[in-house]
Amino acid sequence: MTTEPEPLVAARVFPVGLDKVREFTRALAEFGEERGLIGPREAERIWSRHVLNSGVLAEVLKPGHVIDVGSGGGLPGLVVAIARPDVHVTLVEPMERRTAWLEEQVQTLGLENVTVCRARAQEAPYAEAADQVTARAVSALRTLIPLVAPLAKPGGELVLMKGASAAREIDEAANQIKTFGLSDVRVVTLGEGMLEQPTWVVRATVD
Repeated sequence: MTTEPEPLVAARVFPVGLDKVREFTRALAEFGEERGLIGPREAERIWSRHVLNSGVLAEVLKPGHVIDVGSGGGLPGLVVAIARPDVHVTLVEPMERRTAWLEEQVQTLGLENVTVCRARAQEAPYAEAADQVTARAVSALRTLIPLVAPLAKPGGELVLMKGASAAREIDEAANQIKTFGLSDVRVVTLGEGMLEQPTWVVRATVD
């Protein structure tokens, strides 16, 4: 197995918690495929495609409570929890083998600002509890909004990681945006000029 070397830019993306990010990245690269957390050959781009891509999200998080829906192997939830110790992150993930991994990592890394919740988003016992809700690679925006919007407080924010087609997804989710009372819906580009490929985020206020 070939693991991608740590890029120099990692120190800029993670001015806080870089040693823990390194430890998490090593574990994910070594065990992620066999435990069904990452696909084949993903270790070869573990930093550039996954960890740095998640890490730049930390800059738009506010102190308070963040719910990360569909946390999988901990992207972005565990990564941003390391980078932002002032944020309490609840990782919502329905699959037992993945929540077992998340619990192991929380303990190994000594993260006191993380709660792991085994549940589907629509069953999570945190309705209207989050200042912000994140998700990465879960589903199309029109499908995702009904899952994540109910988890945010009134006036809270959705911060959803998307690809280059984010603007088109906003257009296709016009009905859901109206139904769930979202405002100030926009695409924000993070990591531009630092990462090989920037991170596109859809931000929206839950009214």
